[in-house]
Amino acid sequence: MAASETEAAAEPKPPGTLEEEAAKKGVAWPPPEVHLLVDKSDRRLWVYSGEIDLKVYRVGLGGTPEGDKVRQGDQRTPVGRFTVVTRNDRSHYHLFLGLSYPDAEDAERGLKEGLINTAEAAAIQAAAGTGAKPPWNTTLGGAIGIHGNGSGWDWTLGCVAVEDHEIEEIWAIAPHGTPVEIRG
Repeated sequence: MAASETEAAAEPKPPGTLEEEAAKKGVAWPPPEVHLLVDKSDRRLWVYSGEIDLKVYRVGLGGTPEGDKVRQGDQRTPVGRFTVVTRNDRSHYHLFLGLSYPDAEDAERGLKEGLINTAEAAAIQAAAGTGAKPPWNTTLGGAIGIHGNGSGWDWTLGCVAVEDHEIEEIWAIAPHGTPVEIRG
């Protein structure tokens, strides 16, 4: 074997599509029990079917990636357990899976810190109780989601960004109610 052939053989093969990776792991398509895990420190998003890790993607985060989201404009990606509450196929960011941020814990914190009033806190808590989209127009911020337009750097206002072809794969298996955990 020539040196260049040996080097090429040593390089890992890039992963296939999400559907191909599921098939390799013996998971039906579409995969059951989908949930997403974002690790901010690793800049990665994993797609799981139950306990099976199907595929991992590199992500871009908010422009201030360290710490938890506190308020609108802080450019932080929130930390916590959320669900997909909206899906926008006409987003400026290719496709957009809107998350349930702010959630009940954020509402409680915001109320204690004087960032939101009791009516806003109640509206956020009510949305959390029903799985609906929470108010995205409070001082806590909102419109946080997973979307396309690139993962090469931390550029979003608090969202999780992947490449356009990758959000297409995730979009196909992440309906309303899909659990999403974002770790710090």
